[in-house]
Amino acid sequence: MNKTIFNDPKLQAEIATYARVKTIERETVLMSPGDDIFFVPIVQQGVLRIVRQNDEGKEVFLYHLYPGQTCAVAINCCQGKKKSTVKAIAEEDSEILQIPVNMVDEWFKYPEWKTFINATYGQRFAELLEVIDLIAFSNMDKQVLHYLQERARAAGTNALYITHQIIADELHTHREAISRLLRAMEQKNMLRLGRNTIELLT
Repeated sequence: MNKTIFNDPKLQAEIATYARVKTIERETVLMSPGDDIFFVPIVQQGVLRIVRQNDEGKEVFLYHLYPGQTCAVAINCCQGKKKSTVKAIAEEDSEILQIPVNMVDEWFKYPEWKTFINATYGQRFAELLEVIDLIAFSNMDKQVLHYLQERARAAGTNALYITHQIIADELHTHREAISRLLRAMEQKNMLRLGRNTIELLT
């Protein structure tokens, strides 16, 4: 376990005893809506993309998880003994620390763990409010730009290998609308379009 995340030796010992490390390849789905949740993931290496998916398969991008971060939605579901309500996808080859659900509440006896969980709720809540604000109050071009910037930050590059259909799926809109919007953004020198690639210029 990365000691820069938790410093309490007793907590570290319990994590070493109960948690499992899982390596997943890029674009692997770690968790899907309706899945039983047996563990809460903490990213050790790589990035996870968290999206909300409805019964019809339509998706909305929520946020990314970076090293040292975990998913507040997964924590909430496991504490409420509910099935997963989100999809977690590896943005790149990643290493995940799997925390058994029964230990999430058990480890609240450790102040450092309690602080970590509470901070996770606070950060994810702020990110969800940002997503809600973008959907409710912003034009679609701002939503697309925010989405592309978040994907670029996760990938560590301004050149994204991504299709217009993927963007449309995760922003819950039509591919044709996304294509028109991206061409308009290209004309404004905000990005450059290629074959299944988008390079951010802003």
